[in-house]
Amino acid sequence: MKCSGYMAPEYALHGLFSVKSDVFSFGVLLLEIVSGQKTNNFHLSGLSRDLLSYAWKLWREGNALQLIDPTLTHCFSPNEVMRCIHIGLLCVQENLEDRPTMSSVVLMLNSYSLTLESPSAPAFIIETTTGAQESENNHSTSSSLLYSVDGVSFVKTNPR
Repeated sequence: MKCSGYMAPEYALHGLFSVKSDVFSFGVLLLEIVSGQKTNNFHLSGLSRDLLSYAWKLWREGNALQLIDPTLTHCFSPNEVMRCIHIGLLCVQENLEDRPTMSSVVLMLNSYSLTLESPSAPAFIIETTTGAQESENNHSTSSSLLYSVDGVSFVKTNPR
């Protein structure tokens, strides 16, 4: 099984793409930068299987700074990192209407006087590709989407 990364839920489930899909991707990137972990290489012992669920779990528990890349231990401002995690979580909210616009994200990153809304649960979508039967002239794969919100998982498989 090979993970290729996160996709905005509206694209993964319905093939709909918008500027809010890009906001979702930016939020994933922001959380990757803070954590020092790539979504397709996320390794952590414990219950969290992916970067977004781990970030959300830490946020809800009030331990969001545990997300930070350990190599940055003495090289960061806790307030700035918390703000980046907060903005990242706002960008990856399940409902695209709840995600900010990129112009709002830029304002949030540049102005500490703006009060940020509380994020809601992110959508966790990972595309996986598995090799099926291989014959001399037949190469077959299937694509699966793992869609999980607050611990409830859904899998959608499409043969290719």
